[in-house]
Amino acid sequence: MIELQLEDTAATEALGARLARQLPARAVAHLHGDLGAGKSTLARALLRALGVTGTIRSPTYTLVEQYALPAGGLALHLDLYRIGNPGELEFLGLDPAEARLWLVEWPERGQGGLPMADLDIRLAVAGAGRQCVLAPRTPVGRQWLEGMGV
Repeated sequence: MIELQLEDTAATEALGARLARQLPARAVAHLHGDLGAGKSTLARALLRALGVTGTIRSPTYTLVEQYALPAGGLALHLDLYRIGNPGELEFLGLDPAEARLWLVEWPERGQGGLPMADLDIRLAVAGAGRQCVLAPRTPVGRQWLEGMGV
């Protein structure tokens, strides 16, 4: 487990870029934190660093946004804040085999219906910045963090 102090939005975006540079062939990241903790900011920065252009929308109302990655594969950005139970995920028609990257906000609301996290990312407001905890859950997650040098 790695703890980081992110001083400002730029530091959160820089972490997203670092995660993108070391992205494994396939990865699942669960993003935890209260409203306003920086989950969407981190996800947007990671997607942007992977070469996604155009608007990167928050999936708050759509539940899922899909992005074709220039290097190949698909990134899924999910926000499960509005689902009532994990069974609702079936209606989204998500196929784990299609995605290179899963970024899941509020994963606890989809418990049992999501792929296992390689990396848990916990964000919390800390003054003007954010406290971030990166916890690998699989060998892929451990390699991801090792590749970042943290």
